[in-house]
Amino acid sequence: MFKEEEICSLSTLYSYTERGLLKVKNIDLPEKVGRRVKKKKNRKHKRLHGQSIEKRPESINDKKEFGHWEIDLVIGKKEKTDQVLLTLTERKTKKEIIRKISGKTVNAVHRCLKKLKKETPNFNKIFRSITADNGVEFSKLYEIGEKMGIDIYYAHPYSSWERGLNENTNRIIRRFIPKGHRIREYTKKKIEKVEFWINTMYRRSLGWKTAEECYQNELELLDAVVT
Repeated sequence: MFKEEEICSLSTLYSYTERGLLKVKNIDLPEKVGRRVKKKKNRKHKRLHGQSIEKRPESINDKKEFGHWEIDLVIGKKEKTDQVLLTLTERKTKKEIIRKISGKTVNAVHRCLKKLKKETPNFNKIFRSITADNGVEFSKLYEIGEKMGIDIYYAHPYSSWERGLNENTNRIIRRFIPKGHRIREYTKKKIEKVEFWINTMYRRSLGWKTAEECYQNELELLDAVVT
């Protein structure tokens, strides 16, 4: 009989066998042979076909050039039947665009952008680039970007700070539309009020101007160039 302190665990026994410290082989250990060792999967993020944020020019990074946006979705209640909010934030002026779309899908996102293009004069001068996260709903954004003449950049996985302005603005939206509340229950008028509130609040980072004021100033500069 072995004393309790002399008895080792099965894992230790198998470890000693692997290291050749015992005069036995794996074949002598039926339990070892019968067990399948689960290999840890090295989960690599599937690289999207679009451009990485690493390729985004410094003129966009420093927020001194107008026409560069960050995009995201704001989810209400996690139901397939619920709608979601698509949010776009312009990096220089902090102008916010909020649109209610049918769901968290590629097609819903693309339909919204196509509609926005029809509604926006000088669209290609106003929307020069969009930075997205790696969500499935944005996986084909680079395709519609090519068709619309918009440069699409993808942030690194799990790096929300690379779209920090958009993320912070989404937190403001949550003051009016908390998590778990159905987006479907909020009317278009209510969404417009939230958008208006965000765009008309005075911001220290903008020299105590509003995002709307700064945005309109940029539009006037564009008109001057066009005319």
